[in-house]
Amino acid sequence: MADLKGRLSTGIDQLDVRLGGGLLPGTLTVLVGSTGIGKTQVGLQFAQAGATQEGMPGILFDMSSRGDSQHHAEYAARMFGRELEAVVPRDRVELDDFFDANRFMGDYLHIFDQAGRRVSRRDLDFDQWQDWQAELTRRLNASIAFFYGNFVRGVRRAVVDGLEPVDRPSDSIQIELFEYVYHQILRKDPEWVARDLFREHYRANAEAIARHTYAPQTIGCMLLLTSHETTLDGLIERPLDEGDVLSNANTIIYLGKIREGTRFRRAMYVAKHRGSVCPDEILPYRIEEGGIVLE
Repeated sequence: MADLKGRLSTGIDQLDVRLGGGLLPGTLTVLVGSTGIGKTQVGLQFAQAGATQEGMPGILFDMSSRGDSQHHAEYAARMFGRELEAVVPRDRVELDDFFDANRFMGDYLHIFDQAGRRVSRRDLDFDQWQDWQAELTRRLNASIAFFYGNFVRGVRRAVVDGLEPVDRPSDSIQIELFEYVYHQILRKDPEWVARDLFREHYRANAEAIARHTYAPQTIGCMLLLTSHETTLDGLIERPLDEGDVLSNANTIIYLGKIREGTRFRRAMYVAKHRGSVCPDEILPYRIEEGGIVLE
C-alpha cells in the first residue's frame, strides 16, 4: 500500500500515488459514472482499506429504491471474503445499552424498504411524493444511529450508494437524504449528533456519550453517483456546478468508457482534487476479482 502520510487510501495503490498519497480525511469524494462501470467496486475497495489503515473497514449506506440489487454483499464476499452484516431499518431505534462494546451496529444499511421505481418528484404523483417525504422522516433516526453507532466504535469511512440522476437536485428524495446525512451527521459535532439521536434520553446517557466521541474531520465519505452519461468524454464535458452534491465535493472522479480503435475500454479521470496533486491524464483501468486495477 502507498505511503499515505495521513491520507485515506482509496484501496487502489496506483490511484493513491496519483492523488498525492490518497484522499484527504474529513472530505467528500464523489464517483460519477453509469451503471456497471465499476463504482461499487471502488467504493468497496475504499471501505476495505479502512481495515488496514484504521483497524476497521468502512460502512455502506444504500439509498437505492429500485428493484435491481446493488450486489454489495456479493462483491464484498468475492473481493475480500467480507460478510456484510445488514441492519434492518426501523422507525424506532433501540437505545438501551447503545454503547455496549458487544453490540455490533451492522455495517450495511439499505435505508428504504420500498423498491421498484425512482424516487424523484418527476416520477411520483403528489400523494406518492408526500408518502416518500414521510418515509424519509421516519428513516432519519435509523440513519443517525447507523452512522453514529459505527463512528463511536472506530469506523472512519462511509460509502453512500444508490444516488440516481435527476435534472434538479431539489426533485430527489435521495439527494435530500444525503444532504442531511453529510451535513447533519458526518460533519456535525458528535455531541449534537447524539442529541439528535437520544433526544429526551440524552441526559440519562450523557456520561456514556461524553466517553464515546470521535473527530468528524478524520472521517472520509465516498458517494457513488449514477450518471446518464456512459462515455468519459460526456462526463468530462458536464459542468461541475450541478447542485450541492458536486459543489460540496473535495474530490470528483469520473468513470466512463473510452474508444480505442474498434473497442471500448473503461477509464477514469480526476476532475477535481482540492488541496493536493491532481493528475491530468485519463487513467484506463480493468475490473478484476479483487476490484479495479489501473493499467
